[in-house]
Amino acid sequence: MNEIDRRQFIATGAALGAAGFAMASGLPVPPMQPESKRIRKSLKFGMIGAGETMLEKFEIVKACAFDGIEMDSPGRWDVDEVRDAMQATGLIVPGVVLSTHWSKPFNHPDAQVRDDAKGALETALRDCKSLGGSSVLVVPAVVNESMPYEEAYERSQNEISQLVPLAKELEIDILFENVWNNFLLSPIEAARYVDEFQSARVGWYFDIGNIVNYGYPDQWIDTLGERIRKLDVKDFSRQKRNDEGLWKGFSVKIGGGDAQWDRVCKALDRVGYTGWASAEVGGGDADRLADIANRMDRVFSALNPRP
Repeated sequence: MNEIDRRQFIATGAALGAAGFAMASGLPVPPMQPESKRIRKSLKFGMIGAGETMLEKFEIVKACAFDGIEMDSPGRWDVDEVRDAMQATGLIVPGVVLSTHWSKPFNHPDAQVRDDAKGALETALRDCKSLGGSSVLVVPAVVNESMPYEEAYERSQNEISQLVPLAKELEIDILFENVWNNFLLSPIEAARYVDEFQSARVGWYFDIGNIVNYGYPDQWIDTLGERIRKLDVKDFSRQKRNDEGLWKGFSVKIGGGDAQWDRVCKALDRVGYTGWASAEVGGGDADRLADIANRMDRVFSALNPRP
């Protein structure tokens, strides 16, 4: 058996194994998806609320028709165990999420905290490489009363730039996510922040739902354009925010808020986006994960075929 045949045999076996698990669990059997599909679906590892072992968790996710799982790093998982689960199921780890960026921001006034942040990012870059991923999701800075905006901008760029050579060496992207950190509040500024690193290894991890509270996802997509390397998927209701409180805005399912997915898909078409989209919502058991996967398929159904 040549190398191409061997890889195809492994991939087919993994898909059949996942189908068998789905039938045994009473879940719908996911179709075998071609490698050329426009959007590949992943979720965050912490969303998996069923399964005892790493392999069982991966099998459940595969049965729910996802293509990959993003891990946290630094994290409490064993790289060999994750690799074994990947090989057994055919799932991919497309990237990792830096687990320390809130507790140890890159713009912290304490130099030791900033050094710890850089150490954590180095670990995340190496973990991502070891799992065959392509990106580390990073919250670049946090602005508050003790950490001013201008200092956050300059200090975070200075600290993160020290890890860009390693990212280049490992061929792993450092991708910034738009979150509620009081920082980079317009797409124009977000684009400039990325461009000033002057590195193809620095880009954007665009969170569609996070923008809805103070902007419009399609406008951000148009401005950020090819800087967007991956997507986080959630929705947000302005009405629930107004009636029930800020964080209640997230208490809607994907497709049930104000993200305006038809406009999102048109914007993604305009910038030629194709690649990974990762659910970042409340997780649960297999039924819950299957519903999330189905909702992701529906909101992205308006995308044109892969360019």
